[in-house]
Amino acid sequence: MSYIENIYVCLAAPILLAIMLLRREARGSLAFTLMGMTSCLLSAYVSSFAAGAAGLGLAEASLEIAPVVEEVMKSLPILFYLLVFAPRKGDAIRGTIMVSVGFATFENVCFLTSYGTEDLLRLLIRGFGTGAMHVTCGMVVAIGLFFLWDRAWLRVVGGFALLCFVIRFHSIYNLLVNGSGPVFWIGSAIPLTFILVYMIAFRSSVRIS
Repeated sequence: MSYIENIYVCLAAPILLAIMLLRREARGSLAFTLMGMTSCLLSAYVSSFAAGAAGLGLAEASLEIAPVVEEVMKSLPILFYLLVFAPRKGDAIRGTIMVSVGFATFENVCFLTSYGTEDLLRLLIRGFGTGAMHVTCGMVVAIGLFFLWDRAWLRVVGGFALLCFVIRFHSIYNLLVNGSGPVFWIGSAIPLTFILVYMIAFRSSVRIS
């Protein structure tokens, strides 16, 4: 049995110490990473409760509950940041991506403790596939915020639309990687492909500064 809250404490402790020691920009990135890890921990509790209340098994919950809970939980730290601190566009975009990085990192560590570290190929697929999926969702929201930032009403409406999109993307990814054969490989490759497209097509035009 994995006690994910104990894992969280061990990972969060050095990050929290670094946050107290570093200067503003580095401290902010680490703080968002820690928020992402916290969101992952809380998502596990909420998803488990919702799946139990609905009487769903692991496979059904991964398709119907986990995408909604996880993407909403990832969005809450950024929503709080936007409403309370009114940050610059670049800071908000960077924070969105770092929350996703923290979420993916903690989820992968929990996966290691549950399923072991023997199968390197499986771990590579997990790390670059599922990790890239969470980062991809964060990048979609970040790029959307970049183009919608200048009008407040567009930020609200567009932000909700982006959240719906990443929930659906997350659900489709889970559906594909729960399959086997070519379906599994295609599902694992989709988020990595998106990141490569971003690096080639968007990186020069969308600058996070």
